[in-house]
Amino acid sequence: MSEELAPETPETAEAEPIKQRKNGLYPGISDELAENMKSGWADTELHGLEPIAQASYTAARRAALSARFPGERLVIPAGNLKTRSNDTEYAFRASTEYAYLTGDLTQDGVLVLEPAEGGHEATVYLLPRSDRENGEFWLDGQGELWVGRRNSLTEAEQLLGIPAKDVRELPAALTGATGPVRNVRGHDAGIEAALTDKVTAERDEELRVFLSEARLVKDAFEIAELQKACDATARGFEDVVKVLDRAEATSERYIEGTFFLRARVDGNDIGYGSICAAGPHATTLHWVRNDGAVRSGELLLLDAGVETNELYTADVTRTLPINGTFSPLQRKIYDAVYEAQEAGIAAVKPGAAFRDFHDAAQRVLTEKLVEWGLLGDLTVEKVLELGLQRRWTLHGTGHMLGMDVHDCAVARTESYVNGTLEPGVCLTVEPGLYFQADDLTVPEEYRGIGVRIEDDILVTEDGNRNLSAALPRRSDEVEAWMARLKA
Repeated sequence: MSEELAPETPETAEAEPIKQRKNGLYPGISDELAENMKSGWADTELHGLEPIAQASYTAARRAALSARFPGERLVIPAGNLKTRSNDTEYAFRASTEYAYLTGDLTQDGVLVLEPAEGGHEATVYLLPRSDRENGEFWLDGQGELWVGRRNSLTEAEQLLGIPAKDVRELPAALTGATGPVRNVRGHDAGIEAALTDKVTAERDEELRVFLSEARLVKDAFEIAELQKACDATARGFEDVVKVLDRAEATSERYIEGTFFLRARVDGNDIGYGSICAAGPHATTLHWVRNDGAVRSGELLLLDAGVETNELYTADVTRTLPINGTFSPLQRKIYDAVYEAQEAGIAAVKPGAAFRDFHDAAQRVLTEKLVEWGLLGDLTVEKVLELGLQRRWTLHGTGHMLGMDVHDCAVARTESYVNGTLEPGVCLTVEPGLYFQADDLTVPEEYRGIGVRIEDDILVTEDGNRNLSAALPRRSDEVEAWMARLKA
């Protein structure tokens, strides 16, 4: 990575001498070089751009937001770059709220809805093209010569269908703003500083909760993106099965890297840290170290999802026999989880309580645990009453899914876990059984076995649709699928 010049803002560049990076190889910039860099560049402005595919959907989402908070200024930031180490940054990912309302995914953007007659006027504040006159484009660490071209404000307006202004002007404008204001916190410290005396935590939380609940029911664009994410994820699982022999020769990281390649080729990224848990690591719910051995005869629990370029993620889990064939005990445990998942999926339908699929799956797993003699002489009803099955089932059976892997996370309890399913809701169904390697309450042969099966389920008008159905689930189908891929 080249490192000749220090990052600096346009304002700093105009007001102060060029600030060199410590230990840079050049002592300074001559007046002649500075003048030379101002000219001789072609006009690259793009004209006649078509709106992005979701522009009509983002407009409808903004309209719903406007109707909920009439007469109030609403500020929704995309967020800023975060430092990884010294002067390198993490890859930028726009805040979910901002991306949901604009379709824009660039850093430092801010959507502002100004109260107006009959609703609000929306403006998206963005970084414009780098200034060539003051040298920003090649002197600033975030200048276009260093990090690539960005859209002009005019181009952004055409693409997003929203008037665009220079975001560097926004803090001053907000500082002088009057009237009620709400802001989505946690993404842009500069915006929060400008609004510090104009907002309250309670009012800002109401805005965040509304935007979380607005995503409970997906529109047609979102459903198509989730299907795209699931299809890419299925291809990623196929990629992994094909290289399990190489993973055995290395570690779980080979699996992680293989799936990540698919995520970057078919989408934007992984939607969350991939869980590539082989052997006893499968009993750790969020095993993301992925540095363990992959051994023939053991199981691989792969929990991973591709995030699309529009930031919608899949969340799928399959538990696979590394050598392609379940042992009798592995199959018994796997089939129990499969049966529980079938019961859970069947309970997903319009009008059902959100909790119904969890209760259905937990009952099946509890019946199996009692049948296997792991709970003494207790009845299924008593075990469920006391929650004793949770020693081995551990987690809830699913969650909302969308732009965040745990989508709608700050929705009110009455709207989410105590709510009712309706068409357009997308959730995961993911029961599991986990027998820890040091659990002395189960027979020794159970210890170190973990199984989870997870699919992404869309509530439809007449029931549900499994968006991740391209991946087999039944144990015999899993074995046949793996054999085909390895052939």
